Amino acid sequence: MEVFFKKRKKLNKVLIGVFSLLIFILLLNVFQGEVKNFFFLMSASFQKFFWQKGNNISDSFDSFIKMKSLKKEVDELKSKNQGLLAEIATLRELKKENKILREALEIGLQKDFKLLSAQVIGKDVPQDFLLIDRGVEDEVSENMPVITQQKVLLGKISEVYKNFSKVMLISNKKSTFDAEIQGKDISGIVKGEGNFKIILDLIPRDEEVSQGDIIISSSLGGIFPPGILVGQIERAEKNDIEPFQEIEIIPAFDITEINTLFLITSSR
Repeated sequence: MEVFFKKRKKLNKVLIGVFSLLIFILLLNVFQGEVKNFFFLMSASFQKFFWQKGNNISDSFDSFIKMKSLKKEVDELKSKNQGLLAEIATLRELKKENKILREALEIGLQKDFKLLSAQVIGKDVPQDFLLIDRGVEDEVSENMPVITQQKVLLGKISEVYKNFSKVMLISNKKSTFDAEIQGKDISGIVKGEGNFKIILDLIPRDEEVSQGDIIISSSLGGIFPPGILVGQIERAEKNDIEPFQEIEIIPAFDITEINTLFLITSSR
């Protein structure tokens, strides 16, 4: 009898479990929408959080791509701008050279001489030398006279290389040439003193010279063509002991402003 009640009790538990399961399944089907809504409600805030983070990451990635593209465009514009600046600089130099050539033509240099223009690429101030961009390939040779576009005497070619040459200025200590005082029958020798200084030597003390007198090259020496402007007398002193006057000359050129010059290849 006791065994019968135990089996019955066990069977009742099974029936109750099955019945409860059936009721749960029935309720799940009936209230399926409400259950899903509950879970969606609970997860909505989490989904929103991760969605926004995902959007932020996507926006940041897009911004990075755009910034990289923008940097590339800026670099390209900088490169183009530098190219334009280089072209402008070249055009300005050409304009400057053309102006200098026009000035040379206006004072008749081309009528008097066959000229070769050159650009100064270096200045040895302590030694009174210039370095120019013409050489053997341009048929430059030693002792060619060098002048400015204003027909001012600078010096002569002293050394020639393949693509450049050295110009010894008339103020160099090794420079000497014959000259005369314009408008007066007085001749002497111009000597370089260094540091862009020159003197007029071998002028007898009884000759009348004055401050401001113009000195030009003479044909006696054969190095420079006659009549090229050298400078002006700045100071002339006499004494009873020396047979010659002591005369200082201010060169007619300004070394700081010399960029283009002319080589006299021959006289016309």
